[in-house]
Amino acid sequence: MDKIYVKDLEVYAFHGVNQQEKDMGQRFLISLELSVNLNAPGESDDLTQTVNYAQLCYDVEKKFNEDKFDLIEKAAEELAKFILLNYELVEGVKVKLKKPWAPIGKPLDHVAVEIERSWHTSYIAIGSNMGDKESNLNSAIELINSSDSIKVVKISKFYETEPVGYLDQDSFLNGALEVKTLLTPSKLIKFLLEKEKDLKRERMIKWGPRTIDLDIILYDNLITCDEDIIIPHPRMHERLFVLKPLSDIAPYIMHPILNKRIVELMNKISENKEL
Repeated sequence: MDKIYVKDLEVYAFHGVNQQEKDMGQRFLISLELSVNLNAPGESDDLTQTVNYAQLCYDVEKKFNEDKFDLIEKAAEELAKFILLNYELVEGVKVKLKKPWAPIGKPLDHVAVEIERSWHTSYIAIGSNMGDKESNLNSAIELINSSDSIKVVKISKFYETEPVGYLDQDSFLNGALEVKTLLTPSKLIKFLLEKEKDLKRERMIKWGPRTIDLDIILYDNLITCDEDIIIPHPRMHERLFVLKPLSDIAPYIMHPILNKRIVELMNKISENKEL
């Protein structure tokens, strides 16, 4: 990915654990590394197709002075989030924040923190088999999209499917979403579980009836075995009701373990199963 650099932007601000730092302020140096596709502006010579770094510096200075934080870690985190949310062309950002006047009582040049944050692509399976199923799915999509850390990019068609596992229940309406997110997988699944609660999901029977079901299927090319979240979803390749809607919006992405495209996995099991 191409880069834009801003090195040691000098800003006077009021961050620090000591009250004196918040009252009197001090000098900070901010360096940024932006991941941006520069093909278009490189060919067109058009400022609107790139990041105006003069405006960026002005915006960063203004944002940096809006609050007073104890830790430069927090100040750096807020800057990274601000840039990613407000500069659409930026896919990732590295923020290095230097504090030359840190009250340490020892001779030094500066102390600093450096963080790197970026947008991630995730695919989410959605399903419902209670009440107004289509309304439940649309409400879930609206709730997911209401977060400033998640953007719904694509929505599949909805498909009516028969239940799996626990069969004594109504049929499901299933779909899939592509989202861009700033959340880590563990924070994303926590967010989705909260949205399930908002939509009155109750977990009483395994694979039983539910107003809404939200599962992370894929997250970038990540492979995890965390207690909170397993990625890719361990049963996604066996479930046509997951693969069919997913193939609507991302037929050619690869399963990071099986090394097969979604459409290949779907075609393989659709020969023996009906949706």
